Amino acid sequence: RQNGGEALAVPCDVVEPSQVASMIEIVVKKWGRLDILVNNAGLGTPAKPVEEVLPEEWDQTILLNLKSVYLCIRAAAPVMKRQGYGRIVNVSSFAGRFFSRLSGPHYSSAKAGVVGFTRHMAAELGPFGVCVNSVAPSPVLTERVKVKWETRAEEERQKILAGIPLGRLAQPEEIATVIAFLASDDASYVNGACIDVNGGSYMV
Repeated sequence: RQNGGEALAVPCDVVEPSQVASMIEIVVKKWGRLDILVNNAGLGTPAKPVEEVLPEEWDQTILLNLKSVYLCIRAAAPVMKRQGYGRIVNVSSFAGRFFSRLSGPHYSSAKAGVVGFTRHMAAELGPFGVCVNSVAPSPVLTERVKVKWETRAEEERQKILAGIPLGRLAQPEEIATVIAFLASDDASYVNGACIDVNGGSYMV
């Protein structure tokens, strides 16, 4: 607002279908359309072997990191199809492309699901002028990750950094700029892609 723009905050539990639908309705009522959707809700898990992952932990991780993406796209798709335009960016993870250095197998599985769902949505919504892409960051020094990072022993941290050619973790802004590109008209012919933003730690 200080820069002349408009902002609207809508509290929403992204795993509750009715709240997600209401969020989209509020936005459309305010501006008459919905151009960009970034699915960034998610949470890592404790790093532990698969036999120690409880079924309820598995379900909760899939719910928050994958089903939330489905619910938000499900609510936004009719609006974007109707207007013949849209940009959807899903935040996956290095974990979904390779494996997680900081979380468990349930997190990796959920984030891999995000990549697959992105591709399917790109094929389904592309004919309506809606581009759907994803980004797969390696560990990013958000406030939450900083706490987990600082609990690691120095030897373990150095081992993780040794696997990243740039030799450091990412800053949030370095992921945000890639998301902003995918959400812009500069990426008008990018559809179904997953951009790896990981300092070179995973290359395909």
